[in-house]
Amino acid sequence: MKGNFWKVLASGTIAASMLVGCSSGGAANEAVTLSEGDTVKIGLNYELSGNVATYGQAMDKGTQLAIKQYNESDDAKYKIEAVSMDNKSDSAEATSIAEKLMGEGVAMQIGPATSGDSIATYPSSENNKVPVLSPAVTQNGGMLKEDGTAYEYAWRICFEDSAQASAMAVFAKDLGKTKAVVYSDAANDYAKGLAEDFVAKFEDLGGEVVAQENYTSGDTDFNAALSKIKELDFDVLYVPGYYNESGLIIKQAREAGITQTILGPDGMDSPKLAELAGKENLNDVYFTTAYTTVDASDELTSFIEAYKAEYDEEPDMFSVLAYDATNLGLQALEEAGETGEALNEAIKNIEFTGLTGSFTFDEEHTPLKKVLVVELQNGEQVNPVEVDPNAE
Repeated sequence: MKGNFWKVLASGTIAASMLVGCSSGGAANEAVTLSEGDTVKIGLNYELSGNVATYGQAMDKGTQLAIKQYNESDDAKYKIEAVSMDNKSDSAEATSIAEKLMGEGVAMQIGPATSGDSIATYPSSENNKVPVLSPAVTQNGGMLKEDGTAYEYAWRICFEDSAQASAMAVFAKDLGKTKAVVYSDAANDYAKGLAEDFVAKFEDLGGEVVAQENYTSGDTDFNAALSKIKELDFDVLYVPGYYNESGLIIKQAREAGITQTILGPDGMDSPKLAELAGKENLNDVYFTTAYTTVDASDELTSFIEAYKAEYDEEPDMFSVLAYDATNLGLQALEEAGETGEALNEAIKNIEFTGLTGSFTFDEEHTPLKKVLVVELQNGEQVNPVEVDPNAE
């Protein structure tokens, strides 16, 4: 289904991206040729509990909405049945669930939410020849095996961390910032990669990184490091990491008298950020994202209204990425008419237009997508800007 995604939605040929086995028969992991009306199961491997449950729950809702809309369409070729399992925000559990879903004959897995949990499932996708669509694996090289080639059956829907970190460094320069402090999670690959890429790009652009401080996931008291940072001569603070710690860091930084601009990655994009930081502290704060509701298109407005009607809450970037992943998968399923290798080939060659942009996949199974930077004013998103991470 090429062309405008919402024309596809209106015609009922939306693709639900989390396919799992077929009632039309076939042993586990055996490719199945589909007939119209067949039931196709979809594997949902999300963090429904644990320390990043807010991401997994949002993604699960985005996926479930896409599946519901597809099933309610008069033109849908198949009946989609979601099989949802909670990986508890644990990579080993995510791998176990992937094996369980694929062993039951799933046609496709969607999720998990985080890079580490998702990448842990890629060997299973390779061994079982079951495509995995990862809504939010931003880790640099996350789609690549040790030999530098891409996992054949794994695909991501989001930009890579190097792109968002570089884009934020470019944005910092555009704001006139020249002296940065980086405060990151020393034990988290996501945060470490972002920090390295931001530093490299910021320095390439002529900026100076005056200090790098570290914290550890799960920390709640950041005052000692923030006291050191306050005494430094800097004009921007980059905090790569997830909302859990970022919200508290921002709160404690502002309470300590740090008034400088604060920047962060897409890991800040959570309703919980304002709860942790306090809306009054979320001013002159910016983060990178693939999605914002500010100046929403008609298509995005329609999605937001449907999401709010279904869940009585606003969608976030993670629910939108999962929604796109789901529809991409269903589009591929309808184009292929088969599971297994044919379905994976349809994903490889797809031309997709969704809420986070239009794209095809490159050789590393990564879409080339724009990076947005949004500003927070009293906790509300404003002034989205599209930034070229390759700008000089």
